Amino acid sequence: MSDLPPNDDHAFEEIVEAETGRDPDLAVIEAGSRTLRTQGAAPADDTLPTRPADPEVDKALRAVETELAGRWGETKLEPSVTRIAALMDVLGEPQRAYPSIHITGTNGKTSTARMIEALFGAFELRTGRYTSPHVQSITERISLDGLPISAERFVETYEDIKPYVEMVDAAQDYRLSFFEVLTGMAYAAFADAPVDVAVVEVGMGGTWDATNVIDAAVAVVTPISLDHTDRLGTTPGEIAGEKAGIIKQDATVVLAQQPVDAAQVMLKTAVGVDATVAREGMEFGVVAREVAVGGQLVTLRGLGGEYEEVFLPLHGAHQAHNAAVALAAVEAFFGIGAEHARTLDIDTVRKAFASVTSPGRMEVVRRSPTVVLDAAHNPAGARAAAEAVGEAFSFSRLIGVVGASGDKDVRGVLEAFEPIFAEVVVTRNSTPRAMDVDELAAIAVEVFGDDRVQVEPRLDDAIEEAITLAEEDGEFSGGGVLVTGSVITVGEARLLLGRG
Repeated sequence: MSDLPPNDDHAFEEIVEAETGRDPDLAVIEAGSRTLRTQGAAPADDTLPTRPADPEVDKALRAVETELAGRWGETKLEPSVTRIAALMDVLGEPQRAYPSIHITGTNGKTSTARMIEALFGAFELRTGRYTSPHVQSITERISLDGLPISAERFVETYEDIKPYVEMVDAAQDYRLSFFEVLTGMAYAAFADAPVDVAVVEVGMGGTWDATNVIDAAVAVVTPISLDHTDRLGTTPGEIAGEKAGIIKQDATVVLAQQPVDAAQVMLKTAVGVDATVAREGMEFGVVAREVAVGGQLVTLRGLGGEYEEVFLPLHGAHQAHNAAVALAAVEAFFGIGAEHARTLDIDTVRKAFASVTSPGRMEVVRRSPTVVLDAAHNPAGARAAAEAVGEAFSFSRLIGVVGASGDKDVRGVLEAFEPIFAEVVVTRNSTPRAMDVDELAAIAVEVFGDDRVQVEPRLDDAIEEAITLAEEDGEFSGGGVLVTGSVITVGEARLLLGRG
């Protein structure tokens, strides 16, 4: 039972039970040698970094990337926090130098983290944000004040902690993994800045995730669905059992609407550690939303009251629900709903949400025809993306470009997109984890039929073919392209389309 005062109006919209999410792949994405055809009216650039212009800095960054890539990747796990705890110990516990908000869930973690970061920044708090994986550059994973740290600072941070990493490596049965070292770098960078608050996204799960050496006052759980079932469990309830590990004694849990079994696990865990629970649809939620040019206009119910006419420059119902979760998390951090019966300043909240970006999530990167990127990589994320496309765009003909990882529920993803794709071009990204294109094509034919599937092994060729298909009825026919299936596919497409 929640310790927060209930709202009078529980008639909130039902949440899309999962939203566009992230895939824990590791890739150093390099720009291809080919440039796709000239784009028309691409949106303004955002804050994603590219390769350093200084050759010496680029060389140093590549050396660090090479050293990190020589460690266990993010898909090879030994589930414990023993090694990261040892690293924190020899570094002087930097993660305890600032309060934190810890985010878990299946889909929507990074978008929610970005929204929380924007809210804190608008209220003039210095933020550190740690998210994964990266879309274009490894430096994206560690942000200060809303911007990825520079390549120079990334290298410096690595060199600063490297002797301590080697010390822990020598004392443990297994060396620190890629993700563990990056987590150590993030926590050290935040302490060095210093930040007022850290916004930390788990890599996978929760209990044994490397990030889980913080004692966050606020734990956020975005919608849970089936993903990484070989490591986390085969039902939402089992997966929730792992993710609930981020809930600490006396914390506040901000809980997005969940499948029943997942919600039960979360609530039981919260009771066990005397945590306060704020539930979407009960203590907070989305009151109203309407499509607007470049995004949507939402009214949110926070823990302290309503926030009307908030412009969110992101597409899809799932992003409105992410915004409600982010707002509640920041309110909880400030004690609203428990200690204070008030709302945050509405103009500051509006300013914060209007500034939010989430690269690779329903992101328009080209016009005429419109090319949209979305990193959906599991069925729940694909369903949310398909709904968002239908709501935000009026495509007369939509062509899909899909490149997926081999360990995902690819059939489920394709089935989610089948109703909205006129045709699909299957391809692959550059990572070893990418599904073989012929294997992907065979599944696609079963879902779409042979006449709606084309195969292009190279991503650049696949995008070019999809653009051609979208223009079959003329340049101004209203055709569009959606590139999806993996954050790595989206990152590489982003570079090919000139956004890096």
